[in-house]
Amino acid sequence: MGISVASFVALTLWKASRHEARAARDYPPEGQFLSVDGHRIHAVVLGHGPDLVLIHGASGNTRDYTHDLAHQLARRYRVIVFDRPGLGWSDRINRTGATIRQQAETLARAAAQLGAEKPIVVGQSYGGAVALAWAVHCPRNLSALVLLAAASQTWDGPLPTYYQVLSHRWIGPVAIPFLTAWVHDERVERELDSVFTPQLPPAGYNDHIGAALTLRRPALRANALQRANLNEEIRALRPLYPGIAVPVEMLHGSADMIVGLPVHSEPLARQIPGAHLTVLPGIGHMPQHVCKPQVIAAIDRAASRAGLNLASRNAILH
Repeated sequence: MGISVASFVALTLWKASRHEARAARDYPPEGQFLSVDGHRIHAVVLGHGPDLVLIHGASGNTRDYTHDLAHQLARRYRVIVFDRPGLGWSDRINRTGATIRQQAETLARAAAQLGAEKPIVVGQSYGGAVALAWAVHCPRNLSALVLLAAASQTWDGPLPTYYQVLSHRWIGPVAIPFLTAWVHDERVERELDSVFTPQLPPAGYNDHIGAALTLRRPALRANALQRANLNEEIRALRPLYPGIAVPVEMLHGSADMIVGLPVHSEPLARQIPGAHLTVLPGIGHMPQHVCKPQVIAAIDRAASRAGLNLASRNAILH
């Protein structure tokens, strides 16, 4: 019995390592690495124009934006897409789950290394919470804020079991290798489909995003810890929203069942002076893919409100 258990554990660790090696081979870094406080941060830089930072959501990576939107925006912005700490190809910055403030401050320093002292900052879903933390805690290091289906308020209810298990101090490190070893990429791709509900992912998205990157052991752990801590971090951040002084544009789908419009963006529009909320009727959680013209228009409005000069108003073909 003991030998069988030991053999299964050894096989699991071997399969997990093989899965991670395939992920590295099939989905290598798209951009460059910066060193911020001794941690590697992966950044993709495209285009020319006003600086624009894109921050992805939970379980994501740079490929969420480089599938298409970043390339469209690069026609008249200098686009910087980051892997958040612990996800994609960026290092974890601690073992307890980097807070949204720690992530924001790290990415602000990374942007400054690239010469982007005051970029427009765009955040989607969990990345929207990081973008809000950037605006609150690094107010001199951005010119405008654009939020896409952003998590911004506390919510009721327990943490989902999946995150309870993977973020647990002892259970998580035991369970995670089994997921990496035995869960197929196709299962993650099916979950991605559900994130887009009621829309579908665009053609080629699942192949581009790299589900295998999400299943690597460090990414699973970092993502779970960040998600487990988010509600209390937002509780501390929320009272500071009225102090946000940069132009704020918000987009949120009325059919978003993951980060609900009435719970999050509608209250936030009242909490930030001058914030402008665009409601997208019938749209789910991924407007950066299914409503790209509206997202681009919101970024353009933010740039205009911030007094930034766009070289060509017609450079992006909607």
